[in-house]
Amino acid sequence: MCRLQSRLIYCMKPDYDIAFVGSGFGGSLLSMIARRIGLSVILIERGTHPRFAIGESTSPITNLVIEELASRYNLPRLLPLTAWGSWQRAYPEIAGGMKRGFTYYHHIAGKRFEQDSERGNQLMVAASTTDEIADTHWLRADVDQFLMREAVSTGVEYVDEVSLSGVEWGGGGGARLKGERSGKLFNLSARLVIDATGPRGLLSRALGIPDAGFPDYPATQALFSHFTGVCRTDEMDSYAVDGMPPYRPDDSALHHVFDGGWMWVLRFNNGVTSAGIAVTEDLGRELALQEGAAAWERFLARFPSVAEQFEEAEAIRPFTYAPRLSYRATQAAGPGWAMLPSAAAFIDPLFSTGFPLTLLGIERLARIIEEVWGSPDLDSRLRDYSGLTLQDADCTARLVGASYAAFANFPLFAELSMFYFAAASYSEMARRLKRPYLVRRFLAADHPLFGPAMVECEDRVRRPGSTDIASFSGRVRDGIEPINIAGLCDTNKRNWYGVDLEDVVIGADKLGFTPDEMRDKLATATWAKAACRKMRDEG
Repeated sequence: MCRLQSRLIYCMKPDYDIAFVGSGFGGSLLSMIARRIGLSVILIERGTHPRFAIGESTSPITNLVIEELASRYNLPRLLPLTAWGSWQRAYPEIAGGMKRGFTYYHHIAGKRFEQDSERGNQLMVAASTTDEIADTHWLRADVDQFLMREAVSTGVEYVDEVSLSGVEWGGGGGARLKGERSGKLFNLSARLVIDATGPRGLLSRALGIPDAGFPDYPATQALFSHFTGVCRTDEMDSYAVDGMPPYRPDDSALHHVFDGGWMWVLRFNNGVTSAGIAVTEDLGRELALQEGAAAWERFLARFPSVAEQFEEAEAIRPFTYAPRLSYRATQAAGPGWAMLPSAAAFIDPLFSTGFPLTLLGIERLARIIEEVWGSPDLDSRLRDYSGLTLQDADCTARLVGASYAAFANFPLFAELSMFYFAAASYSEMARRLKRPYLVRRFLAADHPLFGPAMVECEDRVRRPGSTDIASFSGRVRDGIEPINIAGLCDTNKRNWYGVDLEDVVIGADKLGFTPDEMRDKLATATWAKAACRKMRDEG
């Protein structure tokens, strides 16, 4: 049966090797990889493209994994999306934003933000040296549609507006998906079903998988929308700074942090800005987030400098209220099925961990499909995948949960965040230097020194009144030292961390090189040329 809709031909046959449910970026990307491996694949969507989604901010490890997947599975059209400059040249019609790093400002209710001469109420951590190689924000409506169409071009069969009502599991393996489309029965079989629908999705419901939650993690809510007319902080007097920051603050993932939660502000190049708040349940009730636009105004009224930034802003879509943000399934895969990490667990977008967690899961599932498809080892490999996926989610939740406990004390939060930035920069460099085995787990949680130190500091933050900032800073500095190749915890930098490849040279032994070997590596690496050139220009 074939249909013509939205200029795409949808062809359905009765059975497939893999059925992907959900055509967001994760489902579309893994479906095209499965086609490249040679399997028959269908991609099933409940709605239609383009459609709104959040989870919009990438990171260096995100783009590195996409590069590696694109190279391994012959998907060259994905490569331009991995850096701002190449994206703008190849796909200017796909809206996105430039992300030079992570910016955090601390706010106190009822008070305007004022610059601290020592920059103790802000944090800037660069992820790139130039706009050309910067990371990106994805306007998901555009990018997801692009990736879906790329999947179709590789031979993935795609069908939208499908309402699935259930899954029946066969005695000999595989599953039958049932539902309806346009008032008619929808019915097909697949040897493997992969859920890419997001938390509390199809397989969680069909299999009755409980939500285990995360220990010691606060209940949180969110409210968000897309806006036009959002002012740039670097054009506001409140945020004026002395000196030259490592990048323009708004060309980043910009965060406003306050007691009880935080706000994200992500700019796209079409005049649209994604903004939202994630707050503890207590604060969410106090603000009555379920009231949408009225709750947004109540939030702005608390923080004068944030309100000033949004004074001329206009929401261009209805507010979305998420009454329960975090989710963790008790199982992420089993015989004949698997969830992408984005369907197995969701924590919080504070450190832009959603993309890398999902992509690392895609990388693992791709290897499993490539190496043991049709083998008796498939089920055991899926069990391993389930364990790793949930362990990564647990590790992320510990760090984000501790961050919520530290938001009221910004210096404490800034110190704690060094664990994320140390792990992220080390993981990136290990991959770039072809030594991915140095970091086998997300956030370097398996490092024998770094991992336990991170857990210890997370626990300390959760004990009210037990953390002296001076002693805590020292413990953080010692804890990240084994993998600190980014010059983090340097008090002379006063919370502004640019990218300096000399820091990588100094830490060369942590990556298994001598300083001279590292200089040679950096001098010949294509990805490092822009940084080296900039360093020479700056003397």
